[in-house]
Amino acid sequence: MMLVVGLSHRTAPVEVRERLAAGADALPVLLARLASRRELGEVMFLSTCNRVEVFALPRPGAEGVEPALLAIREELARHGGAPSADALTAYQYDKRGDEAVRHLFRVAASLDSMVLGEPQILGQVKDAYEAAVAAGALHGTLGRCVSRAFSVAKRVRSETALGVGSVSISSVAVDLAWRVFGGLSDHAVLLVGAGEMAEAAARSLGDGARALRICNRSFDRAAALASTLHAAAVPWDTLATELVQADVVVASTASPTFVVTHEMVKRAMKARKGRTLLFVDIAVPRNVEPSVHGIDNVYVFNVDDLEQEVARGMQARHAERASAEQIVEEEVAQFATWTRGLQVQPTVVAMRTKTRAILLSELDRSLGGRLKHLEADRAALTQMVESAVNKLLHAPTTRLKARAADGEDARDLALAVRYLFDLQEIGGDADPDARGDAPAESADDERVSH
Repeated sequence: MMLVVGLSHRTAPVEVRERLAAGADALPVLLARLASRRELGEVMFLSTCNRVEVFALPRPGAEGVEPALLAIREELARHGGAPSADALTAYQYDKRGDEAVRHLFRVAASLDSMVLGEPQILGQVKDAYEAAVAAGALHGTLGRCVSRAFSVAKRVRSETALGVGSVSISSVAVDLAWRVFGGLSDHAVLLVGAGEMAEAAARSLGDGARALRICNRSFDRAAALASTLHAAAVPWDTLATELVQADVVVASTASPTFVVTHEMVKRAMKARKGRTLLFVDIAVPRNVEPSVHGIDNVYVFNVDDLEQEVARGMQARHAERASAEQIVEEEVAQFATWTRGLQVQPTVVAMRTKTRAILLSELDRSLGGRLKHLEADRAALTQMVESAVNKLLHAPTTRLKARAADGEDARDLALAVRYLFDLQEIGGDADPDARGDAPAESADDERVSH
């Protein structure tokens, strides 16, 4: 039974989440400790700014899931420096079985994200998967479940519009620039001020722009930010001149009065010979005088305009939620059918193996005795035995698998088969990698950058 223990932006404040986060240095150590717990068979640790979660499978033969849940809580508490596992109980949740599978699929598909439909989470899940595989902590049924989550996310992206629409100020700014200019490879971006929101917008806009320049009252602050954005810092008193060179201006200063005035832009447009100029004003109070929007070939969008765009984007995504959730439910049902089949697969394999061995042994004995004259036909007789095994065991095999797929308790029936065929020595699950194909997707499929 799959398990998940974690906390997220829905249950824990950032100061708690950051204590439990694991960077590149700490992750291998934490994975090693989790994997070494005798209660756990497989494990994966997912750490993002909004969630810290451990996905696990109890070790085969373990009695119940509670010891496994406690082991995870203890290791999380140890990692976060908490005095005991109980210290984090108020912030944690745990899910098991189909609920845990559903949770993983929803996380990968960005249905549980703070920003619905954001693409970064899938890349983060893939990173967690690769780290767990590298640590030897993920290798069987849980590994297949995580791989399946990638397919679920891909289906949601391709079959719904969950990721369509801009839902952040920075993404809206990029969309506006593309609407006006059709691309930025031949255009320059000017950042006026150096606030966090402007920085985020500048990172998105500057990524594809011909040039990015930063103009701030504190030149040192502009220079420091420019060094992180591969941009150029310019003095504050050159702002009017910079408006002549820039095509997109992102304004975000704390000035109580307008920084960019009507007359300033009018003079700049004369020098620009009418070339289009776009202002993205995300300051409150506004940095750009409203009348600037009335100048020919000048477009001004303030924070209210941007938030309206964000709201429209979120409405469009929420309209797709039901379709995405339906895909998740279909995939959970398919995976549940496969995992239920694992209950009877060892019995099926043992039953067929023993029956085949008995018949082949009888064939060997007969060919060494009264039927010695048929030795030349051994290959044909062996094929006949194989065919007989398949036909004889077809009905019990299909009925066992059907019973499991229907969600009924197939364990009792499997135990009865083991008793009737004297297969008591067969116990536990077979090697997960030998059970047949589970729905799976490569971790390298459609890699999402983040």
